Amino acid sequence: QVQLVETGGGLVQAGGSLRLSCAASGRTYAMAWFRQAPGKERDFVAAISRSSAATYYADSVKGRFTISRDNAKNTVYLQMNSLKPEDTAIYYCAAGPNLRRDPDAYDYWGQGTQVTVSS
Repeated sequence: QVQLVETGGGLVQAGGSLRLSCAASGRTYAMAWFRQAPGKERDFVAAISRSSAATYYADSVKGRFTISRDNAKNTVYLQMNSLKPEDTAIYYCAAGPNLRRDPDAYDYWGQGTQVTVSS
């Protein structure tokens, strides 16, 4: 069983930046970030392989968000730049055996951290 804890959310103005962190209690393989806005489904944001050799991004965040990881710290990061009001959501960290965009592919989830972008 792996526990995931996200930190780094908050309130930021449009155009600003935030960095989310997700600390895992043990070794993880593929890691991903998803987000869920009120009344909407949970959407894929970004994913990274254990070696960091492969990364995936949703089209809506490509060029603005960067996913990275530090395996020595069992931590994955999401650097979010040029934030927009439509990025407002609860952001969830997930861990699983394979690098996928499908939330069903991930076995472990964090509790989520709120990101609010004001216009």
